Amino acid sequence: MKIIEEFKAFAVKGNAMDLAVGVIIGAAFGKIVNSIVQDLINPIVGMLIGGVDLSRFQVVLKKAVVADPAANITAAPEVAIKIGSFLNMCIEFFIVAWAVFLLVKGLNKIANMKPQLPKL
Repeated sequence: MKIIEEFKAFAVKGNAMDLAVGVIIGAAFGKIVNSIVQDLINPIVGMLIGGVDLSRFQVVLKKAVVADPAANITAAPEVAIKIGSFLNMCIEFFIVAWAVFLLVKGLNKIANMKPQLPKL
């Protein structure tokens, strides 16, 4: 029974709850960043480079081998370097890194503020 009590004390502690909230907010933020990249940035970049869908930009190393074209069955999938997908992940990373940087910078600024007492 002691281990259950220890787990309960751990789970209800502020740090564990803060972590849980952080993970949930982080997942939601990740979806927002993904949407920004996929739905806002990619179409603009694709239009600027000639109407290419950046998320599907790839270099095919080996085409797919089709076993039965009528049934649309492939014997071996396509082998490709997915440059567009990689660029999407890089853009998403930099957006998240920038947001975390701004958050930490703001928290550090708040932590370094000295309370000023009103002058009488």
